[in-house]
Amino acid sequence: MNLTKPIPTRFETERLLVRRYELADEQKLFEAARSSIAEVFEFLPWCHPDYSIEDSRSWLKTILPNWREGSAYSFGIFDPGSKELLGGCGINQIDEHPVGNLGYWITSAHTRKGIATEAGRTLARFGIKHLGLQRIEIVMSVENPGSRGVAEAIGATYEGRLHNRLSLHGRAHDAFLYSITPDDITS
Repeated sequence: MNLTKPIPTRFETERLLVRRYELADEQKLFEAARSSIAEVFEFLPWCHPDYSIEDSRSWLKTILPNWREGSAYSFGIFDPGSKELLGGCGINQIDEHPVGNLGYWITSAHTRKGIATEAGRTLARFGIKHLGLQRIEIVMSVENPGSRGVAEAIGATYEGRLHNRLSLHGRAHDAFLYSITPDDITS
């Protein structure tokens, strides 16, 4: 993607600080992931029972190269006061059309508080306005009602059920597909 303006690395919403992850976040990411394995692992296999500080460190080292390549933009979602990591979100799988995939996860202690919705809306705006995406997709297992609820709360458009779209833990899952386009974004 040919971008002429600088890409923002942080946003503030009414309740959140959404900023690009830094290498210094490794302990916060490790603790947040470890505290959420029971709920997150089923749908996000990266957050597995043996998740280690090295997993955090290794993944955080991919953030800057992915930004430079324009292939993925990953953000931590933080409480602006305490600086606690509440979860993460990002746009990845960006292709030449230009289309990207929006993803999100929230720590177990902070689910059902509208955090993913607030961060997801902000990230959708970021993708359309700063990355020039013409379409953002949100894809989730049909067995993940929480993620579907977030997509709907963000205002994404339901487009259908995709058969055998995801492979999670060696098992094929049907997925729901939602989209966001520039016409869906308000200022």
